[in-house]
Amino acid sequence: MNMVKPCTYPITCKKRWRMALNAITFVKALLQVSNKAFNIQTPRLLRSFSYLAIDVEQDHVHIPREKPFDVDPKLLGRMVRDKTLESLTQFGGAKELASLLETDVKRGVSDSKDDLDHRKRVFGVNMFTKPPSKCFFSFVLESFKDTTIIILLACAVLSLGFGIKQHGWKEGWYDGGSIILAVILVIVVSSVSNFNQSRQFRKLSAESENIGVEVVRGGRRQSVSIYDVVVGDIAYLKIGDQVPADGVFLEGYSLKVDESSMTGESDHVNVNAETNPFLLSGTKISDGFAYMIVTSVGMNTAWGEMMGSIAREVNEETPLQGRLNKLTSAIGKVGLLVAALVLVVSMIRYFTGSTRDDFGNREFVGRKTKFDDVMNAVVGIVAAAVTIVVVAIPEGLPLAVTLTLAYSMKKMMRDNAMVRRISACETMGSAATICTDKTGTLTMNEMQVTEVWVGKEEIAEGAHLAPSLVQLLKEGIGLNTAGSVYNTPQTSQPEISGSPTEKALLSWAVGDLGMDIDVVKQHCEIIHVETFNSEKKRSGILMREKKGSNRIVTHWKGAAEMILGMCSSYYDQTGEIMIFNDEERVQIENIVKGMATKSLRCLAFAQKSSKGKVCEKLEETELTLLGILGLKDPCRPGVEAAVESCRNAGMQIKMITGDNVHTAKAIASECGILDPSEELDGDAVVEGFQFRNYSHEERMDKVDRIRVMARSSPFDKLLMVQCLKQKGHVVAVTGDGTNDAPALKEADIGLSMGIEGTEVAKESSDIVILDDNFSSVVTVIRWGRCVYKNIQKFIQFQLTVNVAALVINFVAAVSSGKVPLTAVQLLWVNLIMDTLGALALATEEPTDDLMKMPPVGRVEPLITRVMWRNLISQALYQVLVLLVLQFRGRSIFDVTEKVKNTIIFNAFVLCQVFNEFNAREPEKKNIFKGLGKNRLFIAIVSLTIVLQLVMVEFLKKFASTERLSWEQWGVCVSIGALSWPIGLLVKCIPVVRKK
Repeated sequence: MNMVKPCTYPITCKKRWRMALNAITFVKALLQVSNKAFNIQTPRLLRSFSYLAIDVEQDHVHIPREKPFDVDPKLLGRMVRDKTLESLTQFGGAKELASLLETDVKRGVSDSKDDLDHRKRVFGVNMFTKPPSKCFFSFVLESFKDTTIIILLACAVLSLGFGIKQHGWKEGWYDGGSIILAVILVIVVSSVSNFNQSRQFRKLSAESENIGVEVVRGGRRQSVSIYDVVVGDIAYLKIGDQVPADGVFLEGYSLKVDESSMTGESDHVNVNAETNPFLLSGTKISDGFAYMIVTSVGMNTAWGEMMGSIAREVNEETPLQGRLNKLTSAIGKVGLLVAALVLVVSMIRYFTGSTRDDFGNREFVGRKTKFDDVMNAVVGIVAAAVTIVVVAIPEGLPLAVTLTLAYSMKKMMRDNAMVRRISACETMGSAATICTDKTGTLTMNEMQVTEVWVGKEEIAEGAHLAPSLVQLLKEGIGLNTAGSVYNTPQTSQPEISGSPTEKALLSWAVGDLGMDIDVVKQHCEIIHVETFNSEKKRSGILMREKKGSNRIVTHWKGAAEMILGMCSSYYDQTGEIMIFNDEERVQIENIVKGMATKSLRCLAFAQKSSKGKVCEKLEETELTLLGILGLKDPCRPGVEAAVESCRNAGMQIKMITGDNVHTAKAIASECGILDPSEELDGDAVVEGFQFRNYSHEERMDKVDRIRVMARSSPFDKLLMVQCLKQKGHVVAVTGDGTNDAPALKEADIGLSMGIEGTEVAKESSDIVILDDNFSSVVTVIRWGRCVYKNIQKFIQFQLTVNVAALVINFVAAVSSGKVPLTAVQLLWVNLIMDTLGALALATEEPTDDLMKMPPVGRVEPLITRVMWRNLISQALYQVLVLLVLQFRGRSIFDVTEKVKNTIIFNAFVLCQVFNEFNAREPEKKNIFKGLGKNRLFIAIVSLTIVLQLVMVEFLKKFASTERLSWEQWGVCVSIGALSWPIGLLVKCIPVVRKK
């Protein structure tokens, strides 16, 4: 029986159906337009259109794509990677290549999910395949490499062997097996902690690599994640941007690229359509702007190939970790000396017959003692000595730093601060001076044109301007811009993209001047562009009219006083050109000053027309002023309180801005940076050129008194940072531009802006402020101080345990030949100190009291006099009490030697539990303040007590303990609780601080 096959149309047939559908849609649209034109009730003259443009929507009928693009992805990758101009020529150039990738050079790719997904399937996604991160077992192996752990395990194995030989499997495994289990527990806990921190750091690293990219899709310029960029996308690139993928230059001006990340060459490369149209992923735009078409993404790019072979592990050692490692080494040497003395003394006492067992018999009686008994005793002594080293070496100090840094980084991300360099977390706590930008950091970065002046007259809303002047303003705003305007059919308001300043200017031109940016661009051809420069504080274009007069016009816009200095004449409202005289120039300068004192950013527009030969260089003299616009950018809510908080914390705030001196003073006064009393000080407010021209001695003398630096360049900011560092300040700097990179790198802490900051600025910074808000900078400072304080709390806690454990074991070993705390018990104390103690004390959240203290100096000691006072008093108390128990415990409680040792062990652990509360507040008498907010601390203390109860009461053979009565438990708890009143009394002793 013949089966009927279903009808399958070839792709060409589907294309014909699509063409037919488009033709029908086109005819319907044409009929609707003609009907509207001829059904007009009022008599009027019908204009004859020279052309008619109709948008034909094709998205109503979705035809699934079954055929791949007519281009080989590997060929595209090689072409850009090798910069082969011949290959691009074979494609027919950049625009023909765009056609092959089914990209409209003006509208970009379709923004439909199906099309984007199809491109990802064919060409891949824009993500790099990284080598796998370290697994959990690698951390376990690292822990096993520790010398003391290896010696302990060796002793444990020997003890296990002798014990089984002497007492059999049932009873003989306890001593050696207990040590092995305790060591494994310590290794597992520390490995889990290190593994979790490694995962946390990798996650934060991935967050920092997720940058925003501007692409054109469906005719709109929109920001997408770098991971969502697809082949065929048209990406918009400006100064400071990172090239998101490999691609080809489409159009743009004055484009220079820093390819040092790929080639190692420091010279910036010119990119243009003729000689070098190739852009490599991962490189940075150093000048100009351009549109590029993406040809390769992810692992198919040159950057992807290189990154695929590099494993990026976060193993940065912070300065504080370095200091703690030195401290750990010093304490470890003392511990090693004590352990060696304990070993020698214990051996001498044992072999001279000075030690006795639990029944009062001599342990060593010469040849009568069995070899296995001798070896067991020797192994026990060695294990005890090695365990003293384990307890003495405060491995928890570096762990505490790692824990508190990881915890604070996670919390700071929630508070709109992304840490790029771990060391910045701790350094921020020492910051004594903050050099901050104005726009977007102190202000909201929501610009709006509030004043317009033409000549000497202020233009009210709706006022009439000469058509010729309006046309020049449209050209000056619509062409001399890095922003864009997209008219959406669905809404009456156009979508405007660009920087806040560009958006404000374009919004005013569209709303008040009735500008249609597409019409302006159709009638004019841009010949040359000079992009905005933070040194000159202006941008300009050279353009030519396409039809009619064929005039050539230079348009400039920029800081009002800069543009005003280039002008010799100005337009009035009627469009007449008036020649400047001295009096009129002063009048207009006073207008600018008046606007600036209202906290307005003043921008001026000027032009110069000519006919004849085109000159590549823009005219910079004899210009005619078109008008001056005042843009209002209100201060952020809460910024005044944040500045006051910094001042109360003993920090200086310096505002460094490119705005003129009057605007800068107005904003600084509004934010609380500049007090009325400081305004009278001639050195409080300076301009960049003044600071630059001071002698070195003058700069060093005045830099502390400066509060505001106006009209500054990036070099001026760098110079100020260098001066402050030379005077011993720990300096934090905020920046968002590419030219801020040197100052951000030079500063102790570089803070870049997440919204307006360029990728170059972010790469140069230590912390990215995600909301561009000064209040978030203050939050970072609070966290920085919190990190430092938490680590100091833990140092005080751990050193107290170290001193007490070393002294008790040493004195007991020398006097009696035996240590009261066994290897397993000491390892348990070590676990409480190192991991659980670090978790409890390293995760305290910042309090408002931190911002009432002066910043920590650059060379201030890590262990302060207050800490020494606290730890010596607590260690002394513990040593005295436990030594009394060691020598008089049996007679006081009328108990056996094993019960006495259990009481010592229990009292020692409970002393640490109670002292953990004292460590929370090294200076304040109320150690319970804010305790309810730290649930982790309460949970860890509770867990420690429960585990100690289990160790004493239920793991007798494992921990070498005996069950205690209620009275004995009460004594142990009382001994531990006494550390609270002792801590309170000690805090009444005044401590003289170093000046």
